[in-house]
Amino acid sequence: MVKETKYYDVLGVSPGATEAELKTAYKKGALKHHPDKNAHNPDAAEKFKDLSHAYEVLSDPQKRQLYDQFGEEGLEQGGAGGGMQAEDLFAQFFGGSAFGGMFGGGMRDTGPKKARTILHPLKVTLEDIYRGKVSKLALKKSVICGGCDGIGGKPGSVKQCAACGGTGKRTMMRQMGPMIQRFVVECSDCDRTGQVINERDRCKRCKGNKVVIERKVLHVHVDRGVKPGHKIDFRGEGDQAPGVVTGDVQFEIDQQPHPRFQRKDDDLFYHADIDLLTALAGGSLNIEHLDDRWLTVAIAPGEPITPGLIKVIKGQGMPSYRHHDFGNLYIQFNVKFPEGEQMQNLELLEKVLPPRMPQPQPPADSMVEDFALEDVEEGREEARAHGAAMGGDDEDDDIPPGTERMQCASQ
Repeated sequence: MVKETKYYDVLGVSPGATEAELKTAYKKGALKHHPDKNAHNPDAAEKFKDLSHAYEVLSDPQKRQLYDQFGEEGLEQGGAGGGMQAEDLFAQFFGGSAFGGMFGGGMRDTGPKKARTILHPLKVTLEDIYRGKVSKLALKKSVICGGCDGIGGKPGSVKQCAACGGTGKRTMMRQMGPMIQRFVVECSDCDRTGQVINERDRCKRCKGNKVVIERKVLHVHVDRGVKPGHKIDFRGEGDQAPGVVTGDVQFEIDQQPHPRFQRKDDDLFYHADIDLLTALAGGSLNIEHLDDRWLTVAIAPGEPITPGLIKVIKGQGMPSYRHHDFGNLYIQFNVKFPEGEQMQNLELLEKVLPPRMPQPQPPADSMVEDFALEDVEEGREEARAHGAAMGGDDEDDDIPPGTERMQCASQ
């Protein structure tokens, strides 16, 4: 007597079906409902998944016992509700190439595994990117031991681990009241390798690890104009391991902050401090570029430079990656006004500067009071002054800086 018959009904067999009957029913149903054969029938893919899942459970004696006794709920609580994908089960049952040729391919590529990619950040300056650079970088990687050719010991000394059957993992069962919990753990007898070697037969060079650590020097070419985050690949220069494809090494450009320039794509931005005299009467500005050149920038008289003004020198930005053109160099000016004690011969300014702007005059019969300006105190008063300059409302005067205003929620 079984708790439920859903999986048996999906396969079209009785709860007492033998292993051979289950296999025949699955093979017949999977061939009929495989998605590659039913591209225009969306229900076929779902039916195919149901068939595969039902067969996966019922073909496993332990899972079938849990299902017969407790149903699907028992499988979930017992840790057996997962399993392989439908395509993986089908490929294991039929063989990927045969069915893939029958229905035009579509089977998952199950080629050899590949070792992990080693990722290294490569710190570079704007000068490095502007000029281009070749860096010599040393790294340590695993290579197959030449003393044992990656076997780990003497020929014939490597045995399959009896505890895990060579899988490197072991399935454990634990009974908790009426329920049975199943979980997978790494095999401690073989340290997850699936193989065991007697201590006396281990390779003297790699100590049975099959790989040794070696130092490798790579010449990394940083092309002119590369962007931050750009990746430079070295195929096959990564870790080696028996039975897997050698991994890769990948360097990622990490552009460091620059003391003079800021970069955006192929453009450079420069902040220039100039005095008031140069801003009004003209002069020159010298800028040290990224390739040991100095740019002399002429500031024409009669074209005043106002604070915050931005000018451009075209073609003096960063080189475009793998192209021959350059971005632009943008210069933002910060005009330094003289301090009070530096102001001399103020009467001469009256002669060389435009006349003062006319001010509104009080009526003859009005009361007039004289005041002197004071510096704004730091803290709350400065925040209030800044808010007023930005067009703030009076109702915010009593709200401390950094406090969010409450909004009324509509009912």
